[in-house]
Amino acid sequence: RFQSFQNVGKEKNFVFLSKKIEPSSVLETAPLFEGVKKELAWNKFSGPTFTESYCWPPVALGCDVVAISHQGNDPLLYIPPVLTLLQLKSDYQALPGMSGVLILCPGWKKAQLVFDLLKTYRNGCKHLHPMLIILGQNKEAASQVEIRGCEVIVTTPYNLLRLLEHNTWLLCRVCHLVLDEIKVLFSDTTEQVFTILNCYKKATAQARGNLPHQIIAVGTQWNKHITPLIKEFMNDPHIVITVVEEAAIFGNVQQVLQPCMNSNRIAELLKILDFTQRNLQKVLVFTDSVADVEMIHKALKSNSVVSLKKHKESKCNAGCVLERWRKMHNSGTPAVLVLTDDCLQSLGITDATCVIHFSFPSPGVFGQRLQSLSDNFCSGIKDCAGDQEYPKAKSVILVTESSSCHVPGILSYLKHAEAEIPEELYDLTARVGESEEDEKFSRPLCASLKTFGICRNRMECPDRHQINLSIDMAQSIADEMIETRERVTILPLLIVHATNYFGRIVKKQKDQYTILAKEMNDYFMVPGHRICVNTVEKSVFYGLCEGAICHRVQVVETPAKDEENVCKVTIKFIDEGRTSQVNIDQLLHLPAEFQSLPPQAVEIVVCRVKPIDNEVEWNPKVTDHINHKIKGKLHHAKVVHTLGRTVWVDPMVGVTSLPTMKMWINEYNIRSEILSTGLGTDNPEHVGEIQKLCRQIPVLDHAERLEHLNTNEDTAGLWEASSLQDTSIQENSAESCNSSMFLDVFFLDDAVQTKEAEDSTVHQQKGCHPQIKWFQDNATVTLKVQILRAADSKCEFSREKVAFSAYSEGKLYVADLELYQSVIAEKSTCVIKDREALILLVKEKKGAWCKLLKDKNVHVSLDFEHWEESEDERPFTVG
Repeated sequence: RFQSFQNVGKEKNFVFLSKKIEPSSVLETAPLFEGVKKELAWNKFSGPTFTESYCWPPVALGCDVVAISHQGNDPLLYIPPVLTLLQLKSDYQALPGMSGVLILCPGWKKAQLVFDLLKTYRNGCKHLHPMLIILGQNKEAASQVEIRGCEVIVTTPYNLLRLLEHNTWLLCRVCHLVLDEIKVLFSDTTEQVFTILNCYKKATAQARGNLPHQIIAVGTQWNKHITPLIKEFMNDPHIVITVVEEAAIFGNVQQVLQPCMNSNRIAELLKILDFTQRNLQKVLVFTDSVADVEMIHKALKSNSVVSLKKHKESKCNAGCVLERWRKMHNSGTPAVLVLTDDCLQSLGITDATCVIHFSFPSPGVFGQRLQSLSDNFCSGIKDCAGDQEYPKAKSVILVTESSSCHVPGILSYLKHAEAEIPEELYDLTARVGESEEDEKFSRPLCASLKTFGICRNRMECPDRHQINLSIDMAQSIADEMIETRERVTILPLLIVHATNYFGRIVKKQKDQYTILAKEMNDYFMVPGHRICVNTVEKSVFYGLCEGAICHRVQVVETPAKDEENVCKVTIKFIDEGRTSQVNIDQLLHLPAEFQSLPPQAVEIVVCRVKPIDNEVEWNPKVTDHINHKIKGKLHHAKVVHTLGRTVWVDPMVGVTSLPTMKMWINEYNIRSEILSTGLGTDNPEHVGEIQKLCRQIPVLDHAERLEHLNTNEDTAGLWEASSLQDTSIQENSAESCNSSMFLDVFFLDDAVQTKEAEDSTVHQQKGCHPQIKWFQDNATVTLKVQILRAADSKCEFSREKVAFSAYSEGKLYVADLELYQSVIAEKSTCVIKDREALILLVKEKKGAWCKLLKDKNVHVSLDFEHWEESEDERPFTVG
């Protein structure tokens, strides 16, 4: 059940199999239809890969398969053998017109990728007609889908369930069900997937004839829902896992996290070994240094624990150590081997029963260490994944204050392994997460956060999720650009996606850019004024003519010095927002009088609408529809928030001018237009989340901004709804006779937005919580409050409470702390320094506190730099 496959190179690949499989590592001899092989070769396919060599044979035989691999997101794990099965027409003659294969993908983007691959490789098959089904929430869309004559359907769980409401017979015609990216399917759409599986199970039970039925599930991670998938819906599947860490989860390896101080690791190790020696165990103690191996070996010897050691400076070779280690176990003595990671491959141990991570493992090393337990992984679903009371293998990780930076990566794995996580590690991880977020401080603000008010995967997202004033407020929209927030005129020129655009805010009277554009065009019409530049500098403004239209552009990227032959530069159209590459000789000298007007391009985000089905990106159908409808056309909008050069609007309405009547007519509301496609849904939390994000801006600035968001109760009732079907005209009684009218439109949730703004103001008055680190000695507790140049500070002490408040850079910070034990208030002090406030608490009773506060506080943590601990003290508690 465990095999190790040797590649052409020196690297060994790991594979865990529930049943023996002869790998097919050469395309010419792979169990595929000849036409599929030719098509793969034609498209310069370089495989099969290691995982494919084990997956293709059982899939091509029609067996149920679960495959977990780093390559688990690649559809080529299953497409070639599935296409091969479809060529065996004799199996399907009993049910003419059947659809054959149903592929479930986690979202429209992956479904599109799979569909494109099927179109690529269908040339190697006879009569293959794949179909991509992405439906909106409009009920009529599902009823209009015609499936007959289609062998392969690619869709998502939500779309399939909508389709099944009108095509209940569909699953009766499916012989092969593929679950692509099971990690995401079971994480985000658990209920929907199991509903589909139950329907498929009933459909196959009622199917006529002796038709084949197969379920294939592929992904990158094991998931607890795979166990019921295998038990209830699959028929003795082949399980192929080529990731050691995931095989360890399937194999029911017990993962234990043991917090301890760095100075107390030896004592903790002895406790663990004392427990393991009660049973006959094969124990490996891993560390990352020769010095640690020697120290551990000496400590074990002095505590009467028989052990062996191996590191790169050891005189004894690997074979000798291995033989002695196994003899110890055979003689009835617990076998303990202390070693460095670089010795593991030469020893080739796979039958250990317990590994102890004395040094915290990096993600790469962690898998290598777990592989030494692989002979003791559970071999089948009946005695694994939680069914077995006593795991055969155990992994113990010592977590100290010095390993905090590595914890989040391993913790993420241990969570999905369902290991028991000590509470203090969550606090540690939260602080590390904050530190990692600080490292992104120079990155752009997360686009998903701006567009939808949320980022669903902050840990993996490369961008920033907090305000950076030096970036976000470096270029703010000039006050004169927004004459009134209640109604601005917007000209979208670049459509990023359905709700995110770049364009200009157009003034109703005497628009400065319109005047500038005319002057530039007139200037550059004179041939002598078109002076090409010889060299370009980054961030400098230049002119660029596209036909008869002249633009102001800024160089954002210049050719590297060693790329002398490259004559293209990347530029940004500062009044439109788009970027492009042009030849250097196309750039023109731009006179100073054309540079005085600030860049006019602003980013526009339409609020309160998001993709359906928890998708993270807009379907291109929606973006194309909105692009065609709004690009280059005037719109009226209400500004609900601004940050730098980004404006959030709700609503944004397409308008048509009637110059003779001096009126505007509403044609459509963009949000309503998106909702009408059936591919968008309401996002009521959007504006509130943006306001919450912007509370990080200093209080005074933010309070001024909030004043603009408050809606006058007297005018709130004047707004009327605009819709796709109805156009409305209203005479302008407020403007002067000589100006064109703006049609009043209803901006939803004015009252809600006013309340949110009020709540935001109250929040600012309460203040923010500063970061606090603490340490103690026998008589006192010291709190280090992280605050720069504190002003108007107050610190009040009582027997069981400390209340601190101060202003820093215009922002109020408040910490109200309920202490775990009592202090002497009269003797406690607070000293304000330049970068922090030092609070000294005098304990009422001398002795060590196991924690500082009665309740957990994410802003309070241990200061390990000053922490002193006695040898018999318990593992740390951070709060």
